[in-house]
Amino acid sequence: MTFEEYVSSRGPALMRLARLLAGDEHRAEDLTQEVLTRAYVHWRRIVRSDRPDVYVRRMLVNAHNSWWRRRSNRELAIPTLVDRPHSGDLGGEAADRDEMWRLIAGLPDRQRAVLVLRYYEDLDDATIAEILGCSQVTVRTHAMRALATLRERSGLPTTNGSRP
Repeated sequence: MTFEEYVSSRGPALMRLARLLAGDEHRAEDLTQEVLTRAYVHWRRIVRSDRPDVYVRRMLVNAHNSWWRRRSNRELAIPTLVDRPHSGDLGGEAADRDEMWRLIAGLPDRQRAVLVLRYYEDLDDATIAEILGCSQVTVRTHAMRALATLRERSGLPTTNGSRP
């Protein structure tokens, strides 16, 4: 597979993953471009690996984490939406999705990455662990903690951990 074929087939999915990780469309574009630029330079080595898509996704997650570690990148995108003309009321369902996304964006980076990779990218725990460079148990722990935090912040009933 050539680099151009890979980008044309997987580019939109990588952009979506970056947007969900970064929470900002402009930062996601920069992040995706940065990762694809680095992947292009090493494409022959990447394509020889068993799973180049996992490798590039891992590059994307690592690049997102590295960006936040740099002292100069402590700016946060404002959580308000730009006024856009729309035809009619967005409705309660769209408002619920927007509120849930705000809650997800407030999670720690690793927990948000696990939720995005599991529920938006539909990956299994083994693949997520490979992308994040951790164990499958750590993936499940991050998912459990993230979901518990989301339940708590959204006002949904929480399970008490005791079994009948």
